[in-house]
Amino acid sequence: MRIRKIALSLAVILYGSLSIAQAQTAPAPAKDDARLSVLPPALRPQGLALLNQTDDVQRAELADKLAKRQPAESMDFLLAVLEADSSDKVRAAILDRLGKHPHPQVREALMRHAVSDPVASVSIVAIERMRINHAQDLALVLGQRLEKARQTGDEAALRLLGQEQERWISLVRGTMLPAFLRVPPPAFSLKAADQAVRVLAFGDFGDGSDQQKQTAAAMLRYHRQTPFDFAITVGDNFYGDGMESLTDPRWKTWWGELYDPLGLKIYATLGNHDWGLADSPAAEILYTQRSQSWRMPAPYYIFSAGPVQFFALDTNEVSEAQFIWLKDELEKSQARWKVVYGHHPIYSAGENGDTERLIKRLLPILKGRADVYITGHDHDFQHLKPEGGVHFFVAGGGGADIRPTKQHPLSLFAKTAYGFAVLEADSKQFKVKFVDSSLNPLYEFALNKSGSSSAASSGQ
Repeated sequence: MRIRKIALSLAVILYGSLSIAQAQTAPAPAKDDARLSVLPPALRPQGLALLNQTDDVQRAELADKLAKRQPAESMDFLLAVLEADSSDKVRAAILDRLGKHPHPQVREALMRHAVSDPVASVSIVAIERMRINHAQDLALVLGQRLEKARQTGDEAALRLLGQEQERWISLVRGTMLPAFLRVPPPAFSLKAADQAVRVLAFGDFGDGSDQQKQTAAAMLRYHRQTPFDFAITVGDNFYGDGMESLTDPRWKTWWGELYDPLGLKIYATLGNHDWGLADSPAAEILYTQRSQSWRMPAPYYIFSAGPVQFFALDTNEVSEAQFIWLKDELEKSQARWKVVYGHHPIYSAGENGDTERLIKRLLPILKGRADVYITGHDHDFQHLKPEGGVHFFVAGGGGADIRPTKQHPLSLFAKTAYGFAVLEADSKQFKVKFVDSSLNPLYEFALNKSGSSSAASSGQ
């Protein structure tokens, strides 16, 4: 540890004496560069690659990857790089990524660059990371108080604190989402309970790519052959950070031109990418009033169609208020089928894997109350073994880059493809179909209220 501190001091002397404003791009360093000595031996090749890279964008990417994968081991090295690097891209990448691990040295660097960095955009990155860290500290205090209310069974306190937690979710994320936009509307109905229903479901799509356009065109071809009643999205509607405003031009090119031709109402949920920009969640909610197809009355809401009741969730940061709302609504529901949908899976054989926070808090609410939980987030199609009467589906092939699946003990079906899901229900049966963007059937599963079920797959 003493040698490490001495090496770091040498690095600071050699590279930190320059002011941020005067820092110049150094020549390609030798392998014995003092900054490398503070890295563990296994990480020194990555550090050397970063120091020798001359392209600012690639150097920033290397710094980000190193900080993301090995934050504790790379911190001293990256802080030394930060103080000597003339590239605003590199400094911003280091501050943003290391800032997620607020060590005292990192906090000091954030403050210094917030005040003194010569590039205003870098200062903004530092200030925003400081804001998030301070808000998270306070949100943890609220979380501790919530846990006390759970342990003591104080239902009144849980409901009060849960509403306050919703406000803190916005404060931590830096979003401009007023409290009145969070209030779910009264339950509404799209189709009489005694009628069968067919629903289009898709997620992880809004990037303007050729794959998104091709998949949207496939939905339209399928709809013309076998009409849908309406559609739902399971989030990540707009990459990379959601919508800037109600007048963002992508509403036309990435939404209206692609999905308005369906002639359907499409009931959306928020994905993690929809929470990126400060105004995005509010813009997506309010755009409901301007669109012939887009519908998002609140971050979470409930509606019925035929024999199915749908519970739309915001799974990005689920407040205690949302958990209480969902449990209350599921227990009140008299629907034949209860379908909960949102962005993050509980279990997944995809790249992102299981979501531990939802296993802990959401799954106990769904078990014994819901029939189906359908999500996106992983860019593939999946069906996983039921638990507590709940079947788990993933339909994340709507257009964004698809990703490979992996082994999972609960996996019944997993396939990487572009496409969409079809949900069909009557009083006796609930059926899920996965269809690719060439309209080839990938998988089909039927759940019967008698308790029996059947599955068939193709296109393996």
